Amino acid sequence: MDAETGDTRSPLLPHHLPSQTQVSSANQHYNKPFSWKAPAIILGFEFLESIAYSGIALNLVVYLGTVLHGTTASNAATVDAWNGATFLTPVLGAFLADTYWGKYKTAAISIIFYVVGLLIITASALIPSLRPASCEGGSCPPATGFQYFVLFGSLYLISIGTGGVKSALLPLGADQYNDANPEESKSKQLFFSWFFMAVNLGVFISGTVLVWIQQNVAWSFGFGISSICLVIAAVAFLVGTPFYRVQLPTGSPLKSIVMVFVASFKKRRVALPAGSTLLFEGDDAESSSIVPNKLEHTDEFRCLDKAAVVVEDQETKDRHRTWLLCTVTQVEEVKILIRMLPIWFTCVFYSAAMSQTATTFIQQGNAMNTKIGSFSVPAASMNSAEVIFMLVWVVFQDSIVIPIARRYTGNPMGLTLLQRMGVGRLLAIPSLAAAALVETWRLRSVRAGHNLSIGWQLPQFVILACSDVFCGIAQLEFFYAEAPASMRSLCSAFQFLAMSLAYYVNTLVVSLVAAVTTAWGGQGWLPADLNNGHLDYYFWLWTGISVVNYVVYMAFARRYTVKKVVCQ
Repeated sequence: MDAETGDTRSPLLPHHLPSQTQVSSANQHYNKPFSWKAPAIILGFEFLESIAYSGIALNLVVYLGTVLHGTTASNAATVDAWNGATFLTPVLGAFLADTYWGKYKTAAISIIFYVVGLLIITASALIPSLRPASCEGGSCPPATGFQYFVLFGSLYLISIGTGGVKSALLPLGADQYNDANPEESKSKQLFFSWFFMAVNLGVFISGTVLVWIQQNVAWSFGFGISSICLVIAAVAFLVGTPFYRVQLPTGSPLKSIVMVFVASFKKRRVALPAGSTLLFEGDDAESSSIVPNKLEHTDEFRCLDKAAVVVEDQETKDRHRTWLLCTVTQVEEVKILIRMLPIWFTCVFYSAAMSQTATTFIQQGNAMNTKIGSFSVPAASMNSAEVIFMLVWVVFQDSIVIPIARRYTGNPMGLTLLQRMGVGRLLAIPSLAAAALVETWRLRSVRAGHNLSIGWQLPQFVILACSDVFCGIAQLEFFYAEAPASMRSLCSAFQFLAMSLAYYVNTLVVSLVAAVTTAWGGQGWLPADLNNGHLDYYFWLWTGISVVNYVVYMAFARRYTVKKVVCQ
């Protein structure tokens, strides 16, 4: 025991490891019996939250134009800024969850911001003084500064709320399953599939029912339904508290990461021992409880192993040596993050390719014949059709593909997460190629005096839906499973960060294409009238980007060393 600090840990253990109380809580996490009610409540929450969020996000640009009378450019800028902030907030929420509050508390606190934001935007659509008057005779009064303040305040409260929920809810649900139990481990794989389905089913309902209510009944009624959905979800989430397996945070994971780099740099001239067993992992009696999830040593990034080399001099014996000696597990956690970075980087470009469904696919559909028989199909509704295809593919994958793969590979998962992510990236290529071929055919049809039916877009949506099922579910599971135990929320939020960056990548590509293809005075590939452009060339460009992205992914995936826990 340290006389000055009262620390009861062994002097052989660095002081920056988790405290005994924190680790005892982590060890007791799975002593609580599994209850199916916990993941069921979390899945129900996600379904209702998806309806609530999509009920705002999907039609926000229309609301800004029809109710607040904003210009096309300002509306687009507003929605772009809000979307960017919304996909960045999960990173902050994840940091709070992993470092200070824990997943359950982060979700619970975020719900408060979320509900308040939804109630305010509902009130702004309902109360006349909180929105501009309706247009009369072609004259549309602009919104006042206070009205904009109320609207933007509500939107960014929703961003904060959804950021905390998105970052904490999925890891909290996955934490309900104990990987040491084969049955629970197998059920966890299904949980990720059902979570993916809950998200997309909520988007489908919002994109069909809520959007129609907002534009044909009342905006306040549509926003009110979103608010009610989240309130019901919040009540159910709190009622389910006794059933959750709650894991407490063990301190800042970022501090541990920095320590590894600092320690390895300070000992850069120290020779590595001949065997990894000589590297520091604490003594057997105490380290097993202080570091409950030991990781197996790997030979990559050997320079970082120097952080775990024990140097017998006065400096390392000093109790302030926390920045000079790290455990093998701490070093391996940093190696995991380094290995994940290139995989995550390819997620950005994959997400950018997937985002074509919300932009250029819709623009292509608007330029086609939207009549199927006597029924007119809105181009945006093809995204709802994609959700249906996704749900079908999820069932097909879980009931047919995975069992067959298990039989032939002997892997309980059927296909590894990296293999499934590879299949998803591969399928993005024929989807974009199909879009390019359809656009070429459409342009030829227009020049021949008739137009192509929007039904010909179905193949590209079907293939892309299959791609999203393989890759989307696998990415959710990959960033959770591979993450260090103390960084699961933060690593799960990487996917949202990739989506945020993908949006900006897509915007950059569009801007560059427009600038380059109009530089010599032509209308370019993407003019206002697509009949005078070459959207097919743009799709071929994204096909090429997706090919390169797939090749890069495979190069890193083949060399990726999967995390191995040697002691739990």
